[in-house]
Amino acid sequence: MRPDAEALIDGAVRLTHAQLAGRIARTATHLRASGIDTGQLIGVALGDHAAHVIVMLALARIGAVLLPLDHRWTTGEQERVAMHFGAACVLVETGHTIAGTRNLAIDQDWLRATEAAVPDPVIAPGGDAPLLVSLSSGTTGRPKGPRISHAHFLARFRTHWINLGLVPDDCFVCATPLYFGAGRTFVWSTLYAGGKVVLAPPPFDPPALLDTLAREHASTLFLVPTQLRRLLVEYDYARADASAEESASAHAAPSAFASLASLAPLLRLRLLFSSGAPLVRDERLAIRARLNPRFCEYYASTEGGGVTLLTAADIDAHADSVGRAVHGVEVQVVDEAHQVLPPGQVGRLRYRSPGCATGFYLDDAASTDAFHDGWFYPGDLARLDADGFLTLAGRAKDMIIRGGINIYPQEIEAVLRAHPAVYDAAVTGIASVDQGEEIAAFVVFKPGASPPQADALRAWCSERLAPYKQPRLVEVLDTLPRNSSGKVLKAALAERVKSISYPAERRMDRP
Repeated sequence: MRPDAEALIDGAVRLTHAQLAGRIARTATHLRASGIDTGQLIGVALGDHAAHVIVMLALARIGAVLLPLDHRWTTGEQERVAMHFGAACVLVETGHTIAGTRNLAIDQDWLRATEAAVPDPVIAPGGDAPLLVSLSSGTTGRPKGPRISHAHFLARFRTHWINLGLVPDDCFVCATPLYFGAGRTFVWSTLYAGGKVVLAPPPFDPPALLDTLAREHASTLFLVPTQLRRLLVEYDYARADASAEESASAHAAPSAFASLASLAPLLRLRLLFSSGAPLVRDERLAIRARLNPRFCEYYASTEGGGVTLLTAADIDAHADSVGRAVHGVEVQVVDEAHQVLPPGQVGRLRYRSPGCATGFYLDDAASTDAFHDGWFYPGDLARLDADGFLTLAGRAKDMIIRGGINIYPQEIEAVLRAHPAVYDAAVTGIASVDQGEEIAAFVVFKPGASPPQADALRAWCSERLAPYKQPRLVEVLDTLPRNSSGKVLKAALAERVKSISYPAERRMDRP
């Protein structure tokens, strides 16, 4: 489309679309010469750099099927997933070895050899041919990988262009791992549209991110909720620092930002958006007010791609929801018999679209459970209002049943996160002889904040929640355990309650 326009920036590496296309073609040819061919399942365990992007697109070009493996996993985790899915080969970094399968090191010698390759003119046909097996449940238990085709991704790209407005003039900054579905997908769709991608991978460094946004004149940025919460905390510190300077008093926790004015690159973005885990009302309002007035939330899944969008204009009236269905997606809330529920009732969420997978790779049992009559059931509980706005009520498997009453952890988490000293929170059920399940809450306090006393946090909950929804146990943690996609590992939290005795000052028990 625009061969001379910049396409991919990774530090000192700056490639135009013409240069990127040439590297992808030569890399595809060299991959074939290295023994990789159409239809093979190929693990990709590479770092967050330009070669990773090029290799993924080269594999797609020759019709190989990608199996993303997080390079941050232990070797054992990578081996278990590669062996489970039967990867023919795993592409690895220099000096890294994954037992049980063939390894191909994408080192400097291999990359230099690609420059001598004569591009193969044969390009995979695309369409319904498989493109990706992307993990949807981490590395514990039995991993599930939805089968996603070239046609599925093209349908998802259309949603990005129509609903998010990604265009050839965009400069998208990727601040999440390339292993992560959202980071990978938005990189691909921006490049496919003719735009520019700048890699700014973890670890998350707010000042460095702001510098990148300003230097590259970024227009679009995707962040997961944990990153946005970090920015909100830094904003509060910067504002407090400014107030302290005016009053000639010191602030206990200086911000990473030089000043509130340094946030200008964020404010100038055409689009700041988030996905991966739901935000709560106060967070949505605060992000739009403090970080970017055009902020929107994009509810999506590995299996289905984009599902709903909450635009900046809709936040005031629907700040509890994740928006309405995006282009080409049909959304319903049903009961256990798959019957559509009236507006406002909580039930099982399901959706279908041209971008949605139709099953899991090598897992007929899981496919039968999650896919029914052309619909995908992500395991979320939700309700739809009469105007089509979707509000999530939590994961079906996370729902707590206390004394026969259904309790949705997300509601309690929202109340805890609204406390001015709380940075993050997660709620799970724990076994109870009397009630079947009791409510355990895990909180992380903001750096530098004065933690509330146990009675104060209980009072906060009692003012906002019915007695049966109030946590019976609160554990204070330094951080919440998360998987590579940033989702909280609630099973690990429940296990902590059973197996770890915390010091008294780190635990807040209810009578």
